[in-house]
Amino acid sequence: MKLLLASRNAGKLREFAELLPGLTLVPWPADAPELPETGAFFQDNALQKAEGAQTWWQEHGTEPVDAVLADDSGLCVDALWGGPGVLSARFAPDLATYAEKNRRLLSMLPEDAPRTARFVCVLACAPLNGLAFTVGAAVEGTLAPEPRGDSGFGYDPIFIPAGFDRTFGELPSDVKHTLSHRARACALLRSRLQG
Repeated sequence: MKLLLASRNAGKLREFAELLPGLTLVPWPADAPELPETGAFFQDNALQKAEGAQTWWQEHGTEPVDAVLADDSGLCVDALWGGPGVLSARFAPDLATYAEKNRRLLSMLPEDAPRTARFVCVLACAPLNGLAFTVGAAVEGTLAPEPRGDSGFGYDPIFIPAGFDRTFGELPSDVKHTLSHRARACALLRSRLQG
């Protein structure tokens, strides 16, 4: 099965390739338009991206694909009222790197606030000849006092999954891929595609 991945995020492309072995992933072309993310919820944004990419690919695609896969994911911090949430990718737009964004986010936590947080991932799959559907998953955890580790991407260096004492940035990818929000969502996607 060949899926068009509606994302240019190199970290996501690498993770999806590892989490969905046996499926061929076609990255969103550099000359394709930016996809909308104006929804209030992860599910809204994932569907917007999948359906927008599906429409564009039907007119401009360079190779046949079976479906479009889009992801909307983010970090939801309890002490920040669930933020940055759906705005995770657009958090602190004045900062150029995730290293800076991670430090900014940690600095926003009130001193005695709980450090509980979760990573959420919603995948939308839009078959080229069918209706789009979504699957979603989350992983609970806490925020580290400071960024640690250089594996993964995004907010991985500040997120410690429940039951561990290391961040996603410190854990080997084979461990992260057994418990991450994206791994859990990919398992649900695979079972839906096989069902």
